[in-house]
Formats: sequence, C-alpha cells, structure tokens
Amino acid sequence: MIKALIHSVQRGAILVKEIEVFIDTEEIAEFFFHELVKRGYVPNEGELEEIADITFEYLLDKCIIDEEVEND
Repeated sequence: MIKALIHSVQRGAILVKEIEVFIDTEEIAEFFFHELVKRGYVPNEGELEEIADITFEYLLDKCIIDEEVEND
C-alpha cells in the first residue's frame, strides 16, 4: 500500500491530509506506452518497466508518496 499526502492551502495555512492511494507500476507503464505512442515513440516492454519504476522512485524522492509495506 502506498500513502500519499495531499497539501491544500486554506486562508494562508497549509493543511495536510493523508489519504491512501494505490500506485500500480503496470498501470503507469501502460499510461506511458499510450502517451509515447501518441507522440510517435514505440518503447519496448523493458523500457516501459524502467520508466514506471523511475516514476515511482521520483514520487518517493519528492515526498509525494510514502511507501508503506503491508505485513500479511
């Protein structure tokens, strides 16, 4: 499970709300595939997986999401 922090500004104060979101790297890869094809690029499956992983790492690095591992 991935949790994301949503920041909103209200009357000059920053309010932080925590919501649970699920990030699916396969969905990210599919999104990039369609967007790249629209722009004339045809990436292979390995390239798409790398792009999805980089995107996920970027979101973590920028503190947009916080990775939480569920212990089942």
